[in-house]
Amino acid sequence: MVMELTQVYLEPSQKKALQAKARAHGTKLAEEVRRAVDAYLAGVSPEDLSLLEAGSRKAARHLVEMSEELDRINARLDEAFATLSHARKKGGCG
Repeated sequence: MVMELTQVYLEPSQKKALQAKARAHGTKLAEEVRRAVDAYLAGVSPEDLSLLEAGSRKAARHLVEMSEELDRINARLDEAFATLSHARKKGGCG
């Protein structure tokens, strides 16, 4: 892929945020700028991104809650199976 050098002035906060994203993604700042430009050209607005981020955070919270509930259910099932197994051994059933 052929690249063209383009100079862009960013606010210090924008550059820091892009650098942080690049570190998190294991990419370079320029790659993050290209991704942002691609999203903009595809018609993804900042409002769309905000909604997506809020939805993702909400979904993550729900997944954590669901996981915790499943852990509680599994613990109760483990207790019930242990009690059943103990009762069978004690009573000679089975």
